[in-house]
Amino acid sequence: MMPHEEFRRFGHELVDWMADYLAHVRDHPVLPKVHPGELTDRLPPSAPEEGEPMEAILRDFRELIVPGMTHWNHPRFLGYFAVSGSGPGILGEMLAATLNVNHMVWKTSPAATELEQVTLGWLRQWLGLPEEFFGVIYDTASTSTLHAVAAAREAIAPEARLQGGDGRLILYCSEQAHSSVDKAAITVGIGHENVRKIPTDAEFRMRPDLLEQAIAKDMAAGARPFCVVATVGTTSTTSIDPVPRIADVAARHGLWLHVDAAYAGMAAIVPEFRQVMAGVDRADSLVVNPHKWLFTPVDLSAFYTRRPEILRRAFTLVPEYLRTEPDPRALNLMDYGFQLGRRFRSLKLWFVMRQLGRQGAARIIASHIAMAREFVRWVEADARFEIAAPAPLSVVCFRLKGPDEPNQRLLEAINSSGLALLSSTTLEGRLVLRLAIGNIQTSLDDLRQVWDFLRSS
Repeated sequence: MMPHEEFRRFGHELVDWMADYLAHVRDHPVLPKVHPGELTDRLPPSAPEEGEPMEAILRDFRELIVPGMTHWNHPRFLGYFAVSGSGPGILGEMLAATLNVNHMVWKTSPAATELEQVTLGWLRQWLGLPEEFFGVIYDTASTSTLHAVAAAREAIAPEARLQGGDGRLILYCSEQAHSSVDKAAITVGIGHENVRKIPTDAEFRMRPDLLEQAIAKDMAAGARPFCVVATVGTTSTTSIDPVPRIADVAARHGLWLHVDAAYAGMAAIVPEFRQVMAGVDRADSLVVNPHKWLFTPVDLSAFYTRRPEILRRAFTLVPEYLRTEPDPRALNLMDYGFQLGRRFRSLKLWFVMRQLGRQGAARIIASHIAMAREFVRWVEADARFEIAAPAPLSVVCFRLKGPDEPNQRLLEAINSSGLALLSSTTLEGRLVLRLAIGNIQTSLDDLRQVWDFLRSS
């Protein structure tokens, strides 16, 4: 056991290191120059028989671990969906680890259970969602979507919980939807072949008319449509499906509507971008990720549903050793998901929301969108490049005009330089570069350095 005074001494040392890291993170290459297996070969093949001093452990952390990290918390990490663990969120995470609670039922940690509900209520208000939406925290949007699909199956085919699926339940989503939708269908037993990918329009948004046609075709064949997943901010292009029209289709056919707003939903915190959530109030369930664009350390995914009784019915299973005295205000969150153990994730979100406030968070999100629009202007002003998709929020899809090979070389060049990290996707058969702004420290100067590199390479 570590003596308390030793814990205090190394705790101070670590906080100093953390503060220096955040202040000087730009000094690190975003992508490390390492090879697969390099760290494995430098570490012992077996754990020590006797304990080692903290000085040695921290030295190896600095000299072996940090140089092999891809720095997601770097202001020029611009790939995938950029994230940032902000100062208040990191401090909240530290305290959650110190308390080390498991709020599977109310009595195992009353404050953790209730803070989760309070904090998600605050976030619901920031997003402009109706009060009827019940919230619960999972780890990632993939898990949230899995719970949505399971709840949708429970609503349409409750017998499947006991008897398994009959292979005729059909799920619909855009061809631009996240792969987690497919994985959810596989996991709950719907089957990958029963996921219908609806084509998109010129702006990569699901076409409701083709959704309607697909549902009619499946019903005529004797299948059972049960769920539609719309996306607010697709992974490749951040396109926003026409949720109001999709909600009309879902309502006509009695289908569960789930909205994946994991990234883009946070834009609704900014008043002038509240329209990104148009129609979402009609959804049966919704996911937003504070760990994507609300400066909360990974992982924290907020899942909301207007039908919590269906979610609970899909997952509640209480063995004798977990039975508690019923109380209308004592929520047992284990009943609302497949997991039993639950980390105190809401604490870091509570810290972030209190320290930034809605206006502070909105200013940062709005600045990211403004920087993305400036980057679009730079691309459009250079005749060698082209914008490959609309950029409604803080992600820009662009490319060198012409074949894919020069674009692949350009992507590899900037990523291997250590200056920044970008990702790519394929749109209409062409390789496209993606620049995603989401880090709390990213500045216009960071983007200018990236653009100067791209133009000169």
